[in-house]
Amino acid sequence: MVNKVRVYGKAQNRTALGIMHAYMVMYPQATIEDLQKAFPNELNPDSGVKKNFVRAGESGTDANWDGFFQKEDELLTMGDGSKVAVVKMWTKPSFERLVAHASQYGIEIAQFEEAEGSGKKGSFRLEYLNGYVPPAPVAHKKGIPWWLWAIIGAIIVGLIIALLCRPKAQAEVVTVTDTVVQTVYVQQLEAIEDNFNAAEFQQGKADLSDDAKFVLHDLAKLMNKYPELKLRIEGHTSAEGDANFNQKLSEARAQAAVAFLLEHEGIDASRLEAAGFGSSKPKNADDPMAPENRRTEFEIIK
Repeated sequence: MVNKVRVYGKAQNRTALGIMHAYMVMYPQATIEDLQKAFPNELNPDSGVKKNFVRAGESGTDANWDGFFQKEDELLTMGDGSKVAVVKMWTKPSFERLVAHASQYGIEIAQFEEAEGSGKKGSFRLEYLNGYVPPAPVAHKKGIPWWLWAIIGAIIVGLIIALLCRPKAQAEVVTVTDTVVQTVYVQQLEAIEDNFNAAEFQQGKADLSDDAKFVLHDLAKLMNKYPELKLRIEGHTSAEGDANFNQKLSEARAQAAVAFLLEHEGIDASRLEAAGFGSSKPKNADDPMAPENRRTEFEIIK
């Protein structure tokens, strides 16, 4: 069955807001860039502000006109934790285009409900169809705190001063710098790996889910930020089932992730490798059947 969310609205613009909330329920890892691609400004040429989304706190075309839903319970929470406001103005043609466009994401619209009581603002509610259970929002780990940066900086300065006073200082400084940079992206890489494993493959298949693609998009952004970063994507399975099948499945899953990064994210092939190990390297060696042995790991290539 196809996952679907039905939006019940009490006003046209509130129903449009409900559509955006439904999309974020289904794709909680999405960024504002993903949202803008999913619902381009061309759907709503009559809004008067020329765009459908702004980051919370940004003003519209007129500072005296509140053109976006800005209340806390109206804002969208992006996959990176930022808040985004949705445009309020939707003409009937724009709204009809939005409804037709949203259907491709499994979002359908119920007939308008009457607002309860006079003078009450319209609202919306969501209904999950076909037994659909929305994915849990991904918890984002905090970055390295400022005080840790200060300590790292002080250590680097001290080491550079000390190393400049003796031979072969330059080679040793490079080693220190590599260690510090690795400390920065290893923490982010571990969080992305956790999120990728949370977006599970279907049993016995190597097809990437939409959630897995969003996570790989985050991985691509990290690799673009650190062009020296090279990775080997490794597939692992538990010992359950046929060993030959598990070996081929682990290889196919690793290759599927690499192929997505190459074909859809533009990562250079020289920076990626794929490897499958089947059940030969269990994370829990005491219990080869344990579910934590079914995983994908992102290993840094030196």
